[in-house]
Amino acid sequence: MNKKNFSKWALVIGAVVGGLTSCGLDIPEETQSSFETMTVSKTDVEIPAKFSAKMKGQADVNIMPQVSGQLMKIYVSEGEQVKVGQTLFVIDSRNAQLELEAAQANLQAALAQENSAKLEFDSNKNLFEKKIVSSYMLENSQNTYRQAQASVAQARAAVNRAKVNLGFCTIKAPVSGIIGEIPVRGGDQVTPMTQLTVLSGNTTMEAEFSVTEAIVEAMVQEGINAEDKEKYIANLPEATFVMKNGTEYPHKGRVTSLTGVVNAATGSLTSKVSFPNPDGHLYSGVQGTIVLPFVEKDVIVIPQHAVVRLQDKSLVYKVQADSTATGIDVTTQDVGNGKDYVVTSGLKVGDKIVTVGANNVSEGQKVLFPEQAKSEKK
Repeated sequence: MNKKNFSKWALVIGAVVGGLTSCGLDIPEETQSSFETMTVSKTDVEIPAKFSAKMKGQADVNIMPQVSGQLMKIYVSEGEQVKVGQTLFVIDSRNAQLELEAAQANLQAALAQENSAKLEFDSNKNLFEKKIVSSYMLENSQNTYRQAQASVAQARAAVNRAKVNLGFCTIKAPVSGIIGEIPVRGGDQVTPMTQLTVLSGNTTMEAEFSVTEAIVEAMVQEGINAEDKEKYIANLPEATFVMKNGTEYPHKGRVTSLTGVVNAATGSLTSKVSFPNPDGHLYSGVQGTIVLPFVEKDVIVIPQHAVVRLQDKSLVYKVQADSTATGIDVTTQDVGNGKDYVVTSGLKVGDKIVTVGANNVSEGQKVLFPEQAKSEKK
């Protein structure tokens, strides 16, 4: 293109630009993008500790007969709520009834023998005082009387034992609760080794879980000994039980126990949390998560979107004095609120980091500009 043609095109372009400007249209200006930043500080934050747990009735009882016999009747069904003292099962009591009658007959015979022995002893005692019989006969009759008394005691014990065995034929609920699976049927032969059902005392339920090694170490660092353990447990926060479907049980629980022995394989302690169960909504065997909210004091908390994940590393972009960003390796702990992390290493108070837009930062890129830097100082 010769100089003459170039000049013509320059005039045309100038005229177009001038025309647009005269019509009030703004020409886009090139702007520099910026990022949101924050200055690192320390604060207190609540971090929920979560543990897998299994629910169990505080008074779960294996219902097993104490006598052998044929199961005559089952008075309850699986899942039924029962009260203490309510009849659950009845075993054939005919043999037990016969044993009781035989024991009562033996008692009557023993009482008769005792009475005869007493009469003979009293007679010989009277005759001995009159010097009609010898001391040998007196002592012999006295021994016979004592033997008769012992026989009566044994017969009474046999009657009581027979009554107890007869009572065992009617199996009653030792606690209030819910009937579990019933693996037997009417007519089955049962023995003291037969499990009839499990009665879950469900007015109070216990969630059992293992306390992590970190908490065990914290207890050791705080100098918690056996004498202080009850006080430590009493000061623990209220626990929440979350079922597998994510439903949160409405009643809070309290930690009631920590075993005194650390599991050598896992380095953990077994713990229990008691939950009230007034409506009977909790059942033995239900699995879920125990949530204990612990407060961490004086920790660095940053938003999750400030952390960039690169394979197995976590990076935070720190703003340098020249307003450029450099990646810093950090270790973090999830706060559990879906928004924040606790930084356990890599940052210190006063550091300035990129928050919004951290995923778009490149190493050495300028992230603060004059106007923004001015507002940051304010």
